[in-house]
Amino acid sequence: MPSMLDAVVVGAGPNGLTAAVELARRGFSVEVFEALDTVGGGARTEELTLPGFRHDPCSAVHPLGVGSPAFKAMPLTRYGLEWLHPELPMAHPWDDGTAAVLSRSVAETAASFGARDAGTYRRLVAPYVAKWDTLARDFMSLPYTALPRDPLTLARFGIDGLPPSTWLMRRFRDEKARALFAGLVAHVIAPLGGLATSAIGLVFALAAHAGGWPMPRGGSQSISDALAAYLRDLGGVVHTGFEVKRLDDLPPARAYVFDTSPTALARIAGLGRAYENYRYGASVFKIDYALDGPVPWTAEEARRAGTVQVGPTSGEIGTALKQASGGTAPQTPFLITAQPSLVDPSRAPEGKHVFWAYGHVPHAWEGDLTEAIERQIERFAPGFRDRVLARATAGPPQLAARNANYIGGDIACGAASGLQLLLRPKVSLFPYATPHPAVFICSSATPPGPGVHGMSGHNAAKAVWRRLRAA
Repeated sequence: MPSMLDAVVVGAGPNGLTAAVELARRGFSVEVFEALDTVGGGARTEELTLPGFRHDPCSAVHPLGVGSPAFKAMPLTRYGLEWLHPELPMAHPWDDGTAAVLSRSVAETAASFGARDAGTYRRLVAPYVAKWDTLARDFMSLPYTALPRDPLTLARFGIDGLPPSTWLMRRFRDEKARALFAGLVAHVIAPLGGLATSAIGLVFALAAHAGGWPMPRGGSQSISDALAAYLRDLGGVVHTGFEVKRLDDLPPARAYVFDTSPTALARIAGLGRAYENYRYGASVFKIDYALDGPVPWTAEEARRAGTVQVGPTSGEIGTALKQASGGTAPQTPFLITAQPSLVDPSRAPEGKHVFWAYGHVPHAWEGDLTEAIERQIERFAPGFRDRVLARATAGPPQLAARNANYIGGDIACGAASGLQLLLRPKVSLFPYATPHPAVFICSSATPPGPGVHGMSGHNAAKAVWRRLRAA
């Protein structure tokens, strides 16, 4: 080990590993320290129910991962990462057995909304679909680490994206388009009327049209394992089973990069009340299922979709989000569900399936939402309970125990609402820097925020290597 490392990274989630890779690629000496026995953070795969059933405890579907500028710049396929695409990225079923869909095809998506809204949707997304790669890079890097490559398209996106999603949804005349869009916004557990929530819905829709909503073969652990393997080939070192309680626990380094919550960073680095105003948001109650067969959705489209949103209306979705954010567990929760084994038979024994669903609940809530969740699934898939072989439930306390970044069960590592959606972990032009000149933060508490895309780590690494080269 050199007498002083260039950088130490604390936390081996996708952002920490991406930051380490970016630094190692530029010739810096890097070591990563992870408290758990395996790498992964929010991108792990484990047998949670029965032998042979491989579940993702958190993220399973990766619309922002497949199109991530950071991941695209790495040879991760060489290290085993393979993206699998379901026939439909997402379906949003209705009580009458029909469904709106989010397809790779703009035309197919628009047609599922009905004639009155098809043209509106096409006009909304048309300016951005062909420019998605450039827009994604600009949107996920700005304004902190790069000048925009296409400032006009980015500005137009800002005009469409900055208003609350409730404003954008007024463009649609019928409920199917409004409801599907409301469900897209709910993926970041943000009330529909918040600042820039239109941008959230647009990003998820455009990601589907440009690159799909795929899943990694073998589960989300494949992303983390590929990043760690690439890092080792670059000369980086990964230590697991090493909990960091203070900076003195770590070897001497010119820079320390934290893939942790701001709360943990302040405690470990001795930053006092540096992030005292940072807010943590609502949580989720998640159930992983081992099934004796596929989910018996009434809507045919849902049987072909990797992700199924269970609402169904924008009103029901909005109410569920308001209740969870306001401290009440919804009796009729909005659900996000995933069906990995539809495209990846390796995830379950032959003829069997893995499936997960989660609904939103208040921060640090200690109740049990199992009955409400299964009642909602049965509403759109009668006979679902008959196919359940085993289930593993995780509410906010279990999620927080599994991943230290999920304060109170907040899987977004901080409320994605208000100004904190855009300016996190604090209002600053240098969000990856901290009051300590050698300490940086790279978790999803920093821009561009939640999701397995590595861009928070990528952006933070830029700030770190600029500081190191200037020293």
